[in-house]
Amino acid sequence: MRVRGFEIAKGWEDKDIHLPVRKTARSAAYDVEAAEDIVIPAYKPGIKPTLIPTGLKAYCGDDEWYMLANRSSGPKKGFVMANSIGIVDADYYGNESNDGHFYFQYFNFLDHDLEVKKGDVIGQVIFQKFLTIDDDQASGVRTGGFGSTDQK
Repeated sequence: MRVRGFEIAKGWEDKDIHLPVRKTARSAAYDVEAAEDIVIPAYKPGIKPTLIPTGLKAYCGDDEWYMLANRSSGPKKGFVMANSIGIVDADYYGNESNDGHFYFQYFNFLDHDLEVKKGDVIGQVIFQKFLTIDDDQASGVRTGGFGSTDQK
């Protein structure tokens, strides 16, 4: 029985995407690589964050979510996640608009453009359980993808 894990997202099957791994037995997070070369421009006011594709989707239990987190060395190298952390709900997996492909959003705070190469470790994923309140009435169904929780 499958509990949680990673898969290659639709459209990325022939792109030599590596599934994330933990590097040590006590690591909390799975290291995620960039799916393609990309340039993150140096920050200036008004610039939008750069989305870095992973070519991945992840599945987990209905009472779980996964966190996209910066690596501890990220800020030292100039890149900082635009939203501090990414919270990805279980129902993002396989959604109709993008199959659950997750991206990392970064700003580059160096004084020059930052080149990210395919295969560079760009972030981490940590799986978590979540709790609900006694009178929780959530009944919506996700119909959208990145950055949306639409209801039917």
